Amino acid sequence: MSSKKNRHLLLKLASLFSVVRGYNILVIIAAQYLTSIYILAPNKPLAEVLFEKNLFIIVLASALAIASGYIINNFYDTEKDLINRPQKTFLDNYISQKTKLSVYFTLNILSVILASYVSFKAVLFFSAYIFFLWFYSHKLKKYPFIGNLTASTLAVMPFFVVFVFYQNFDLIIFIHATYLFLIISIRELVKDLENLKGDFTQEYNTIPVVYGVPFTKKIATALVALTSIPTLLLLVKDFNIGYMYYYFITAFFLLIAFLYFLWKSKSKLQYTILHNLLKLIIVLGVFSILLIDIDVVLNRIF
Repeated sequence: MSSKKNRHLLLKLASLFSVVRGYNILVIIAAQYLTSIYILAPNKPLAEVLFEKNLFIIVLASALAIASGYIINNFYDTEKDLINRPQKTFLDNYISQKTKLSVYFTLNILSVILASYVSFKAVLFFSAYIFFLWFYSHKLKKYPFIGNLTASTLAVMPFFVVFVFYQNFDLIIFIHATYLFLIISIRELVKDLENLKGDFTQEYNTIPVVYGVPFTKKIATALVALTSIPTLLLLVKDFNIGYMYYYFITAFFLLIAFLYFLWKSKSKLQYTILHNLLKLIIVLGVFSILLIDIDVVLNRIF
């Protein structure tokens, strides 16, 4: 009996981890801290950044809000996901819709309570962020362009709040943010192509549904072209990006390969592979921040 209960508990935990996309949240947490250490507060001792109480609270509040966003998105997309990703949906549905909503409200409340320890402005930010995560899942994602724009904006907001916390608005930060925004926007378009069948069936008016696949690929191509602007600025201008230089070179060629295969892709599997390629570019970008100064751990302990 004990073994059966343990298995049941593990399945529920695995289901919850899948619903909140725990792997994505872990990457976002790492990205927030790496951005703080290497870009936003490069002159502060490493320990001071890592053990900054208010930064920790902001990162934790962000993680809880994002997790709640994934939950409410999963809640509204259940029928569509049964068509687009039945295996993941089977795991996600191991916990009930009622439980998902209970966890959703709990995470939101905890996020705002944590924000209150930082400032009233933080409370306002996270309250608005939580609202727009819900509004996107409930309404905006069903509309072309505005849904994609909102999704991309919401994805970069956790980094914006860290920028504000450090009061650092240097040009290099906006260039990095623009690059990330463009890559995420491309990914959102590929997700729409990947989920075309379910979106069409459930009457989600995404760009591929309303304007067709070729038009969507043209927009993705234009966005890839736009990524060359922040890339060139970071490579040519006198910015201190260290060995991260090699990441942007690698990402440039990966995006060229992405475009080549995008125009040849026709099946859901092919779009899924391209989606994963873009996720790889994002994850590599996060951890390549370490390449800005590979001696930072040794030089900034004190």
